[in-house]
Amino acid sequence: MDERSPVVLSWSGGKDSALALAALRQMGEAVHCLLTTVTEDYDRISMHGVRRELLHAQARAARLPLQEVHIPKDCTNDIYEARMGDVVRQLAAQGAHRFAFGDLFLEDVRAYREVHLQRAGLQALFPLWRRDTSQLAQTFVAEGFRAVIVAVDPRQLPIEFIGRDYDARLLHDLPATVDPCGEHGEFHSFVWDGPVFDRPIPILRGDAVLRDGFWFQDLLPADSSKSCS
Repeated sequence: MDERSPVVLSWSGGKDSALALAALRQMGEAVHCLLTTVTEDYDRISMHGVRRELLHAQARAARLPLQEVHIPKDCTNDIYEARMGDVVRQLAAQGAHRFAFGDLFLEDVRAYREVHLQRAGLQALFPLWRRDTSQLAQTFVAEGFRAVIVAVDPRQLPIEFIGRDYDARLLHDLPATVDPCGEHGEFHSFVWDGPVFDRPIPILRGDAVLRDGFWFQDLLPADSSKSCS
């Protein structure tokens, strides 16, 4: 395997993905494309619930191609692995033999990714692995990234956090039981500005809705002349 082959970055649109992209660029890695799972029934980023239009705006701002994996709602693991496997093989045929993830410390998630990629003769990279999540969250804010909380698990985090800016005040307000990077699935975010983009992505907040036990903040594309709110 060519250890310097281009890297495919698993991209959710959230802060860990953005930090992973920044880390890869700092390491001098050539990023082949962003790889995102989209729920076809909703036309939104899976788990995060963000519109595809905003996903595409992120890819343009990051100056990178985007590869989507389309899955149905209530997707089974077999369907997910089959569709993801097809796309991974296509990317490998293009010369991308390494796949990077923004995972931080969940050993079972890392092992799952490594096993499936190794079976295909591919390599998994984890540029943020074992970094202290409190420091990582502070770094995200200090380096000028800007994000919105777009999904909340109300069993772990009060719903009042939905739609809030991911900033120093939010980090201060988070309950002690919640990981500041949401690594246990407490919340998800959408990054609309930061050093990995060549321009901000103008957004407006729509309605917050409860779906499948999770709260989702709808985000709407805004004209570039409007400020994000």
